[in-house]
Amino acid sequence: MQPNNKDAREKYETTSKEHRLRQLQMCLGYDDSKVDIKIEDIIVEPSYDGPKLEKSTDEINPEWVKSLMQYQKDRKVLHKKYACMIIKKAKEILEHNKSLVDIHREDEEEITVCGDIHGQYYDLLNIFEINGAPSESNPYLFNGDFIDRGSFSVEVIMTLLSWKICLPNHFFMSRGNHETKNLNKIYGFEGEVKAKYDLKVYDLFNELFQYLPLSHCINKKVFVTHGGIFAKDGVKLDDIRKTKRDKEPGDEGIMVDCLWSDPCDIAGRHPSKRGISVMFGPDVTERFLADNDLSKYC
Repeated sequence: MQPNNKDAREKYETTSKEHRLRQLQMCLGYDDSKVDIKIEDIIVEPSYDGPKLEKSTDEINPEWVKSLMQYQKDRKVLHKKYACMIIKKAKEILEHNKSLVDIHREDEEEITVCGDIHGQYYDLLNIFEINGAPSESNPYLFNGDFIDRGSFSVEVIMTLLSWKICLPNHFFMSRGNHETKNLNKIYGFEGEVKAKYDLKVYDLFNELFQYLPLSHCINKKVFVTHGGIFAKDGVKLDDIRKTKRDKEPGDEGIMVDCLWSDPCDIAGRHPSKRGISVMFGPDVTERFLADNDLSKYC
């Protein structure tokens, strides 16, 4: 820096302020950046032999998703153009959801709730093989942590998002703690997406993750969330519905607890060994269920 150069000093001070503001925003979990990808400019090479979307994501139906699943099963990657189209369409659907989504099923109707997939694409295929493909009569709820650790996170998330587009009212997805940038930069997703696509697509995924609901409630009785119960008593379902989620999580609050809290056998609340949120005992669970007229049993 040139100490006697007024213009240089002003630019330095402005840049420093912007940097400090950005660091503060990141610490608070705030991110107002938007990923700019011009999908119409992405060229599909003649050599590409996978599923295509000639005009729009309106072409996604069960047969299309099944063709994608088979294509990926053969260790092939969906073209970047179509991946971006799917991510953007899924984001449009998800951003209209509340942070807690209510699901209604008739007494004799079932819904399958699945836990962490963590990039295990062939396990996901086995779930659909054993339990049946998603449909209006065979709905699914995937409860977060779709990515990281396994080697096929891209294939997992593209399959789930495609089903979400195909069956928006019968296929549900919650955000897990790995659908956050601070974790998926470390546990493999960033590297995988950069290898299969590029950094902009990785950022596009993380923008989408911010719109995943935090929780679901089935028939006003069964509460489903990736983490667990909250650091304070008195949280109502409507508090979750109204929680602002289109950001990276901070250090505390409803959003953080939905992603991070853990059950334990000891009564009360205790510091989490994860270093974030809390561990909660059976008595905490019972109070939350009673306060919200929820069921102990599925």
